[in-house]
Amino acid sequence: GSLITELLRDFDTVEEIHVELEKMGHNIGLKSVDEILAKSEQQGIIIPPCTSLKDTAQVIAKTGFKMMLGINVDTVLSTDGNSFSLLLNENPLALFVELPPEYKNLQYSILYCGVIRGALEQVNLKVRCTFVKDQLQGDETNEIHVQLEQVLQDGAGDDYKEE
Repeated sequence: GSLITELLRDFDTVEEIHVELEKMGHNIGLKSVDEILAKSEQQGIIIPPCTSLKDTAQVIAKTGFKMMLGINVDTVLSTDGNSFSLLLNENPLALFVELPPEYKNLQYSILYCGVIRGALEQVNLKVRCTFVKDQLQGDETNEIHVQLEQVLQDGAGDDYKEE
């Protein structure tokens, strides 16, 4: 709550707050992959290599959200295999939150979209992530939609390849 209160003081519109929350999440996501891998190694959890977007969705839902937030998340893969949805029945960011009428369009949990985008960027996947259903907006569940836009080339480049 205090983060949003601060953002409300710093920015004039809900859209500007959304941009800032997504940026904050992106910065968290850039660091989260290393943290999840380190924690999984300490806890003896084996994360299988992701060979498809379905595998990636499962690791995010069953390992990432569980490990970092302690919540269970379901996945729904699109028929074309290029996108998936994460269904959050619980949302720790929205606990005890009531939006005043003037901020009814504030997507408090858009932070998750930034985290997912940043984490997937670390593993060379460029995605578009949107928060499409929100219990704070009256929806039955929270849904995050992730659309694969591009598989990025390995960032190290030819200069760092072993000969």
